[in-house]
Amino acid sequence: MEYITHSPEETEALGAEYARSLRLGDVVAFSGDLGAGKTAFTRGVLRGLGYKGRVTSPTFAIANEYDTPAGRVAHFDLYRILDSEALIEIGFDEYLGGDRIVLIEWSENAADILPDSYKTVHISYGNAENDRAVTIGEVSA
Repeated sequence: MEYITHSPEETEALGAEYARSLRLGDVVAFSGDLGAGKTAFTRGVLRGLGYKGRVTSPTFAIANEYDTPAGRVAHFDLYRILDSEALIEIGFDEYLGGDRIVLIEWSENAADILPDSYKTVHISYGNAENDRAVTIGEVSA
């Protein structure tokens, strides 16, 4: 499915709507250019799951965890990760155990250790300054 949003607020609202489809154990792999709106969409997902606190990109921390009424959510930003071996060393694979929702920005940096089945969200710049094209899909083994 492809959607066009016209502002960061619309991108966030689309994320909140998308959150209704998520269940514990889901892994969502985000891709898109720097600044395209991955964190805005993720903030929307967390709002849609009932989280009321501050949501920030874990660029330097690698991961943030949130407790929501729908369950625990792990939000990864792998922009600074150069290979999957570094992720394995920090226990990334333990997050894929099915007891939380896992949201992964810059997922291409972990492509070889993603589970066989996962959801995808690609965000790219649109025609106007604040327009974004959001493509939602799924990879199934």
